[in-house]
Amino acid sequence: MNLPNRITLFRLVLVFPFVAALSLESFLAKVIALIIFVVASATDYLDGYLARRLGQVTVFGQLLDPLVDKILTLAAFIFLAAEHALPAWAVIIIASREFLITGLRLAASSQGRILAADRLGKQKTTWQTITILFFLGARCFASQASAVHLSGWTGVIGTILLAITLILTIVSGVGYLLKNRDVWRET
Repeated sequence: MNLPNRITLFRLVLVFPFVAALSLESFLAKVIALIIFVVASATDYLDGYLARRLGQVTVFGQLLDPLVDKILTLAAFIFLAAEHALPAWAVIIIASREFLITGLRLAASSQGRILAADRLGKQKTTWQTITILFFLGARCFASQASAVHLSGWTGVIGTILLAITLILTIVSGVGYLLKNRDVWRET
């Protein structure tokens, strides 16, 4: 259990207080949820950087890191959809892509292969994180949960961020499936 893998596991542990803070309506809880998400997102970049820098890339880390990312981001997206800050159909598209790619990675793993994230997938993750941060930040300043719908310039920014996220989610997912089609053909 090296340092990068411990950081990944720490990010997984952060999901629980993040979800707990999301469930509360107070301003303080909203800010705490935002801070936890920022810390968890930073550890995502830190663990990968350290693994490469220290030469501690492991199969465990390659499998667990993207899975923990998905748990964290899907928790946020599902909560935002439940609050009607995001349309449920958009979150279903995002979740479907994440489950399909996770399934592909598991199939590859059963064949003794590890499918690392590609550049477009990393960009997708970055934009998902930016989108979540924007909506969590807007939630901090909304007077009530339903006010996160956003209007005016925040609605425009939120719509643009969600559109970029959805486009990258779909394009990176289709590209990843096509690039690794030999995996699902052999299963």
